[in-house]
Amino acid sequence: MKGIILAGGAGTRLYPTTIVTSKQLLPVFDKPMIYYPLSVLMLAGIKDILIITTPNDIDNFKKLLGNGKRFGINLTYKIQEKPNGLAEAFIVGEDFIGDDNVTLILGDNIFFGPKFSTLLSRAKKDVETQGGANIYAYMVKDPNRYGIVEFDENLNAISIEEKPLNPKSNYAVTGLYMYDNKVIKYAKSLTPSKRGELEITDINNLYLKNKNLRVEVLGRGFSWLDTGTHQSLLRAGMYIQTIEENQGIKIACLEEVAYNMGFLTKEEIIEQIKAYKNNEYYDYIRGLVE
Repeated sequence: MKGIILAGGAGTRLYPTTIVTSKQLLPVFDKPMIYYPLSVLMLAGIKDILIITTPNDIDNFKKLLGNGKRFGINLTYKIQEKPNGLAEAFIVGEDFIGDDNVTLILGDNIFFGPKFSTLLSRAKKDVETQGGANIYAYMVKDPNRYGIVEFDENLNAISIEEKPLNPKSNYAVTGLYMYDNKVIKYAKSLTPSKRGELEITDINNLYLKNKNLRVEVLGRGFSWLDTGTHQSLLRAGMYIQTIEENQGIKIACLEEVAYNMGFLTKEEIIEQIKAYKNNEYYDYIRGLVE
């Protein structure tokens, strides 16, 4: 399976902060925002990853992450000229995906919860063995802002609506999606919505119509954070700070994930972190591998 991070858009809700830089390059406490979705793909065991971004931001992403070798992964980059919808990621990334299955994650989404890597591995195996799609739902208090999934009494998804005026549930579809290779064909078959975008909800509804959509609820103890506004960006940073300082761990430390997943050896990690020497991030990683 391959992975795609969609890190485009103008980030206008965060102006003036994002006038000169991508939203996904802003810090969330002690690391760039892009580290968080990248760590999710790595935790799923995905090593071939495409970052889709804007013409103005692509060089900065390359400067930050390079070809991924520092983290034991393979990174490539493509440009989305205009924000034409999330589903366009599969058209932009068609050559990259090839004949593989694919996981898409939004570059401004943060996930944290118990046994997350186990959940991801299971979902990945489901797609690889059964085909179809796996998506995730999370309870929210303002459902008219999201794509909303409706369940029957057995927690089977029966409908998904994008930003409904009268939501049928409080379960929002999060920005993490696992699909089989049919997603490319489905994306090409879409017509733009009223707001002129290729909607990811329309793709999910195609899988639902074909009875091949699995929706897993992220329950108590799990956090899904959106960072699209100044307030939510600040709250996300404070949340990460609280967890890290209380527990003495780091969330989305890519070197740690690479080490734990077996992508890099101890010696390779130590070599890669030389540039961080004499700061707290260096001390944390060095302490882990030693």
